[in-house]
Amino acid sequence: MNPAPEKTRVLIVDDSAAMRALLNKLLSHDPAIEVVGMAPEPHAAREMIKSLNPDVVTLDIEMPGMDGLSFLERIMRLRPMPVVMCSTLTARGTEATIEAMRLGAVDCIAKPSGNPLEIAQDGALLRKIVKAAARSSVRRTASPPTPVNAAQGSLRDVVIAVGASTGGVEALFSIIGALPPDCPPVMVVQHMPAAFTGSFATRLDKAARVQVVEAQNGMNLRRGTVYLAPGGGQHMELLGGTSGQVKLVAGDTVSGHRPSVDVLFRSVSRLGSRAVGVILTGMGSDGAIGLKAMRDAGARTLGQSRETCVVYGMPRAAFEAGAVEKEFSLSAMPEAILGACRR
Repeated sequence: MNPAPEKTRVLIVDDSAAMRALLNKLLSHDPAIEVVGMAPEPHAAREMIKSLNPDVVTLDIEMPGMDGLSFLERIMRLRPMPVVMCSTLTARGTEATIEAMRLGAVDCIAKPSGNPLEIAQDGALLRKIVKAAARSSVRRTASPPTPVNAAQGSLRDVVIAVGASTGGVEALFSIIGALPPDCPPVMVVQHMPAAFTGSFATRLDKAARVQVVEAQNGMNLRRGTVYLAPGGGQHMELLGGTSGQVKLVAGDTVSGHRPSVDVLFRSVSRLGSRAVGVILTGMGSDGAIGLKAMRDAGARTLGQSRETCVVYGMPRAAFEAGAVEKEFSLSAMPEAILGACRR
C-alpha cells in the first residue's frame, strides 16, 4: 500500500481576520492542502515560519508594522521560500504585486471578492497556484541585470517572440532589462491576470533601455520596443512581416490559456529564419507546439535552463517536443538572444 502523499503546508499572512478566515476556508477545501497557521502581521509570521516551516506563504501587500514588500524582501534574502501574493485590484495594489514578483514571489492572485460564484472560481485558482508554488524552485533575490550591447547594425531584421508563466516576471525583468535600445521588436506573452499586465508593462519600461508597452491591436512593430500581451480576453498574434502589426484576437483558450504562447509562436513561425523564439519558466506546456513550429520553419529557438527556472514546466515540454535548439541560464539568456539575432 502506497503511503499518502504529503500535504502542502501553508501559512496565511493577512491583517484582516475576515480575509484570513476566507483564505483558510478556500485552501482547506482541498485535502492535499493543510493551513498550518495564520498570522495578522509580518512579525508574528516570522516566528511562525521558524516554528512551523511551511511549504508556502500567502502574503498580503498592505499590513501594519511592516508592509508585505519589505517582509518579502527579507524572506528572499534570508530564507528563500515560495510566496504567493494576495493583492487588492487597485492601482497601488497591482504595482506592488509586480514589484513583489520582481523580488521573487512565485505568483499572485487577486483577493477573493464577495460574489459566491467568483469566490468559488478564485478558490480553485488559489489552490492550483499554491500547490504549484510548493513544487517551485526559489532563490535569493537576483542581482540587477547586466546590460548587453550589440555593434551598430549587427542585429538582423527579425522578430523576437517570448513566452513565460510562473516565475516569468522576475525572468523578464532580468532579460528585458539587459537588452540594448536597438534591439529587434519583442512580442511577449506572460500568463498574468488582466488587471496586472498594464502595471507590469509600466514597471518593466522604467527598468529597461528598450520601450515596453502593453500591446494594442494594430500597433506597428518597431525596433527597441517590447509588446506585452494584455491579460484576459484576447490572444496576441503577429500580422505581416518583421515590420508588421500586433493583432489581438478573441477566441477560446488555447493550451489552457488566453493569451496563449502557442498562438503567438505559431503566428511568428510564418517568418521562418527571420524569427527568434524564447520559452521561459512556467507551469504547463503552453508554447511547446508553437515553438516547434518556429524551429521547423527555420527560426532560432531558445529555452531557459532547468536550474534557473522557478518552474521547469513550459521549457521542459518544449525541450522534450524537440522545439528547443539550446537551453541557457537566465543570466546568459540576453546575450544568447542577441547572438541569435546577429547577422
